[in-house]
Amino acid sequence: MERPLQIGMIGLDTSHVSIFAALLHRHQAADASCLRGITIGCAYPGGSSRMELSYSRVDRYKNELIREYGVPMLSSIEAVAEAADVIMIESVDGSTHLEQFSKVAPYGKPVFIDKPFATCFADALAIVALAERYSVPIMSASSLRYASALTDALERVGHGDIIGADVYGPMPFVHGQADYFWYGIHAAEMLFAIMGHSSRQVHTLCSGGHEVMTGTWADGRIGVVRGRRQGGCFGAVIHRERGSDHVGIHPGGKPYYESLLEQVAHFFRKGISPVAPKETLAVISFLEAANRSRETGMSYDL
Repeated sequence: MERPLQIGMIGLDTSHVSIFAALLHRHQAADASCLRGITIGCAYPGGSSRMELSYSRVDRYKNELIREYGVPMLSSIEAVAEAADVIMIESVDGSTHLEQFSKVAPYGKPVFIDKPFATCFADALAIVALAERYSVPIMSASSLRYASALTDALERVGHGDIIGADVYGPMPFVHGQADYFWYGIHAAEMLFAIMGHSSRQVHTLCSGGHEVMTGTWADGRIGVVRGRRQGGCFGAVIHRERGSDHVGIHPGGKPYYESLLEQVAHFFRKGISPVAPKETLAVISFLEAANRSRETGMSYDL
């Protein structure tokens, strides 16, 4: 068994707090699990005054961590960074991530930043610059990136190289979070997992509760995100040289939150993110430009 790791969790205002805590607890008795030995050692509740969906949920998840798992609450972000081996920034308001990361970066410990990494490209660049300055390993990813149906499809051989993709999913908006950074981040992460980081332009159309982002990649390939404001399920069509594969992501099988947490565990152990910072930056740049295109109707270079 590898050495135990204690997570310091920052921002207890998202269902991910409850999901991750339950998964970590369940796997402590599983000898073969890469999650064994990784526990939540302390937390800072946080909460964003600008998002009702944040401040209205902090007490619920804070009390759950205390009651169900005995997690101590500390008085500051810095105290958590000092006490923990690794950090998870879970705050649901992505606009707070730069400020929070700036407080933990000097401690030099691996940091997972939950989606969205940031809500503007300037903040995303600043986080990466701080990580480089303090030699801090960072990782950010949507759980949908690791849905088994998608990862299995990407590993499939026989139909040639990927020449394009159409990704779809629910895309509700919420007050306090820039449009596509709320749920659009999930479908965008799926698209970039399929297509890679070299997007060069995006144009957005919206009508009748549907949001369509069309991206052009450096090699001329086209990738599309189609969002439905009223909800629905996630999925994709991956176009290859000799055929197209439909990827449906449905309940059942291995939960994608568990697959994400396994990737985070490997990251914490090795200090190497499976998602390169340049790809994370590309996703944020894409979404920021897509939001701008939604407002103006113009295409934007990335």
